[in-house]
Amino acid sequence: MRESASYTLKIKLILSARMDMTVNLEQILRTVELLLLNQSPAHDFQHILRVYRNAEMISRKEEGADLDIVLAAALLHDLVVYPKGSTKTINSADESAEIAKKILSEYKWYPAEKIEKVVDITRIHSYSKKLTPSTMEGKILQDADRLDAIGAIGIARTFSVGGSENRSLYNPKDPFCESDRKLDDTRWTLDHIKKKLLILKNSMHTKTAKEIAEQRTDFIESFLKQLRKEIMYRGSGQQ
Repeated sequence: MRESASYTLKIKLILSARMDMTVNLEQILRTVELLLLNQSPAHDFQHILRVYRNAEMISRKEEGADLDIVLAAALLHDLVVYPKGSTKTINSADESAEIAKKILSEYKWYPAEKIEKVVDITRIHSYSKKLTPSTMEGKILQDADRLDAIGAIGIARTFSVGGSENRSLYNPKDPFCESDRKLDDTRWTLDHIKKKLLILKNSMHTKTAKEIAEQRTDFIESFLKQLRKEIMYRGSGQQ
């Protein structure tokens, strides 16, 4: 708990020190922190901070992005998140965008011409919508969010969601979907890794995100190899 609080404080101090930026991101950060109290672990305030960090890192390495837009959107992109099993899941990004617009409109210091851009990239960032951003800001936000869905944190979030949805960890007869059965991540959490996590690297837009995604996907592959040893052990004296 202390480490989490320390990290949040560090982000706030960094934001406060950026006098060259035209927006007061710290105020947005505090608003989001309050709105996401008691949110599910996979989409809580810590997820927002990780996506923010990813977005800032990518923006610094790539060219052509307006940090005011990218970072505000990173903080506001997941204000509404419906459970994965809900039919409303597809509406999460749209509703988050509407709330983001209301919040930014209340801040007189936030440039009016940038609000719609934040709203637009927030609407289309969602994986489930299968939309491709046309702006660098939109590409960076989508990359930043998808990076948090892979690697060690992606695995942790996947099983967190599976637990909240009361899904089994894997299909006991065919854990790695190697038969002719169809992947079903509404029943088996492990299926979601093959259905989504392993292919996310192919949807990254920026060079920076592609490199990180490759590394994180390699980690997932290593995890799956170890998992196979542990759950498919047959008592032969070898693992």
